[in-house]
Amino acid sequence: MSTEPHGHELPILLLAAFRTDIDELHAGLAEVGHPDARPLHGFVLQALGPHGVSSSELARRLGVTKQGAAKHVHMLERLGYVEVTPDPTDARSRLIRPTPRGVDLIVASARVLDTLRARWRQRLGSDRLGPLLADLTKLAATDGTGTDVLGWLGA
Repeated sequence: MSTEPHGHELPILLLAAFRTDIDELHAGLAEVGHPDARPLHGFVLQALGPHGVSSSELARRLGVTKQGAAKHVHMLERLGYVEVTPDPTDARSRLIRPTPRGVDLIVASARVLDTLRARWRQRLGSDRLGPLLADLTKLAATDGTGTDVLGWLGA
């Protein structure tokens, strides 16, 4: 009789570890001035990139409709994380890009996530964390589909 866990436990454990990290990330962000940040905000800000994109491109990157992307942009604009300006290269288009507050959120997120990784290293040991990350990298999609989380989740 095998003592290996049932197959359904792996995705549940991966999700639980992800949820724990995201909850700790947002607790840390609240402490540094971003109490209104939510998990989906990070996905949208990462999809914008440093120079911003059009709403059509943002929707494509997120895997959602243009209307869905517009909903997220409006929320982030209201919170001061993004700005919508005329696109200097296309008068018919608008450019969505992070504001200084949005950039601060991205930078703060990176710092907190570095702290969380260090915590994982402390709990697991460097000799186990490196191989774990290498194995997860092997298992993760490398065709770009792993970045359309909002569309995948139906957000």
